[in-house]
Amino acid sequence: MIRLGGIEKSVALAGGRSWLLRNISLDVAAGEFISVMGPSGAGKSSLLNVLGLMDHDWQGRYMLDAVAVETLAAKQRQDLQREKVGFIFQHYHLIDELSVQENLELPLQYRDVPARERAARVADMLDRFRIVGKKDLRPNQLSGGQQQLVAVARAVITRPRLLLADEPTGALHSTQAREIMDLLHELHGEGMTIVQVTHNEAFANEAQRVVRLQDGWMESA
Repeated sequence: MIRLGGIEKSVALAGGRSWLLRNISLDVAAGEFISVMGPSGAGKSSLLNVLGLMDHDWQGRYMLDAVAVETLAAKQRQDLQREKVGFIFQHYHLIDELSVQENLELPLQYRDVPARERAARVADMLDRFRIVGKKDLRPNQLSGGQQQLVAVARAVITRPRLLLADEPTGALHSTQAREIMDLLHELHGEGMTIVQVTHNEAFANEAQRVVRLQDGWMESA
């Protein structure tokens, strides 16, 4: 599903360059669930941004589902991202002006999914994530755990091949965090490829493999 070869990322500073990723080579099989760990500044978010096609300013080779990402034009990368990748963020990134139902429908509108199918998928997500009673509420009317449930539902409503989760339990209390992890395991059991960034050692070890970063270098995989 994922093959990285010699990925490097740096930013220009007054005194030279600061390296965020150094010679990262990593394979992730289709249907695998991995965790990425490391201290602040280790390169975790930088790696996730590369994997999610949100950052194009890097060097190296990246194959995503047999597509050579580094050869694609910007529009082609955007299309590949929309087709293949779903995102879960620590701070939810829901749109405050939209209801829960509208937040779920939005990524389907971007993909030109027909109205009848959009309605069916939204109804399915509301039922599956047990948030039917919240569908007309705005994000600021929900608890943190409820907002993250909506964020997970929004990430998977497009049926992505790859799900990227950036500290998906970091802002939640233990009961809510456990619920989100259980959902990730359920999605993984259905065949979804998942890469999560986390500081939680116990949750990290629930994945099939842990990748550890330090100062932009990969220490283990």
